[in-house]
Amino acid sequence: MREVHYKQVVEAVKEIAIKANYELPEDVELAYQTAIKREEAELGREVLQQILLNIKSAREERMAYCQDTGVAVVFVEIGQEVHVVGGSLEDAINEGVRKAYTEGYLRASMVYDPVFERKNTKDNTPAVIHYRIVPGDRLRLVFAPKGAGSENTSRLAMLKPADGWEGVKRFVLETVKLAGPNACPPFTVGVGIGGTFEYCALLAKKALFRPVGDRNPDPVGRRMEEELMEEVNKIGWGPMGFGGTVTAVDVKVELYPCHIASLPVAVNIQCHASRHAEIEL
Repeated sequence: MREVHYKQVVEAVKEIAIKANYELPEDVELAYQTAIKREEAELGREVLQQILLNIKSAREERMAYCQDTGVAVVFVEIGQEVHVVGGSLEDAINEGVRKAYTEGYLRASMVYDPVFERKNTKDNTPAVIHYRIVPGDRLRLVFAPKGAGSENTSRLAMLKPADGWEGVKRFVLETVKLAGPNACPPFTVGVGIGGTFEYCALLAKKALFRPVGDRNPDPVGRRMEEELMEEVNKIGWGPMGFGGTVTAVDVKVELYPCHIASLPVAVNIQCHASRHAEIEL
């Protein structure tokens, strides 16, 4: 049994939380550089140039890429031979978030009592944490700050099996149309199909972490991604909603078996600030 100390987790979460908010991943930056070449609208190309300038400025000046530094979403893969000592894993993650958002000058957006009082927690805790137990003795943490603009436009539907692929496609395209400029395109669109009510939403969010252009290894999933990508970019929202041919830089589909009477579909919209960082202990 391998031991990982509480303080190691705290510092690791702090590190990736600040990194995710200051630095967009290289694959995302490259996607915008490529998008300029295929964006037909002059204003759209100018917007993409501004996005690239913002990426460079945030990285060099060590400041948040976007003022909405989001909900702290953490995906945890913990090896079954790992034991966290010195405190609980969940407390360590939340302490790491607290330190990152106070010391890194990141906006605190979480509120207690989501309906009535809505009092700010002042340190962006608690985090939303998803755990998965895996073989081995490693602890992997993926941090994704999720802003409200894109999260608020994400949707889930429990379709009928008879709706089939055409029903799924219709729902995805409708969701992107409704998101529009409010979700700050160009998007990365995560689509979860199958599972259950809650699991398809988790699939859609996890899909966002795959590198831009990384296609589903399943031939069916790959075909879905390619077809949706083409159709989404026909919608015409363009960069930041000013119109154009690049409404999304990628569409990623994750599939899972489901009940014979169900066809769950979730669409998690990700704005152009496609932020995430990971670390392994």
